[in-house]
Amino acid sequence: MEILQPSDWTKPRGYANGTMIAVEAGSRLLFIGGQIGWNGQQQFDSDDLGEQVRQTLENIVAVLNEGGARPSDIVRMNWYVKDKQEYVAAYPVIGEHYRTLIGRHFPSMTAVQVADLIEDRAKVEIEVTAVVRGTQQTSE
Repeated sequence: MEILQPSDWTKPRGYANGTMIAVEAGSRLLFIGGQIGWNGQQQFDSDDLGEQVRQTLENIVAVLNEGGARPSDIVRMNWYVKDKQEYVAAYPVIGEHYRTLIGRHFPSMTAVQVADLIEDRAKVEIEVTAVVRGTQQTSE
C-alpha cells in the first residue's frame, strides 16, 4: 500500500488523504479519504457551499494526480453534506465546478445529508475510489 500526499499540503493527523494498492496486471486501486473544502494548508477560504465543493474537487484531483490517476479513473464517489436544501439549491454551481474539474465522467455516486462533519466549517465531504489501469501518469 502506498500513501498519497501532495508534497505542498500540510500532513494530515490520524488519517491519509489517499492510499493506493496494486492489483492484477498493473492496475491499481486508489482510495481517497474524505476530502473537504479546505486548501492544502488545511485552511478554509470560503463558507459558501459551491466554493467548498470546488475546493474539495480540486483536492480530489490533486490526490488523484499523486497516484498517477485522472478524474476519468474514478469509479465511485460518496458525498456527505450538512444541509440537503443548501446542496439542492447549489446544483447549478456544483454542476459547473464538477464539469470543470472532473469533466463529463459520471461514476457511481451516493449523496447523503449528515448531522455534522468533524471540521466545523466544512459543508461537504467527498470520498473517492478510482481504478487506474496500466501505467498512465498524466492527469486531465
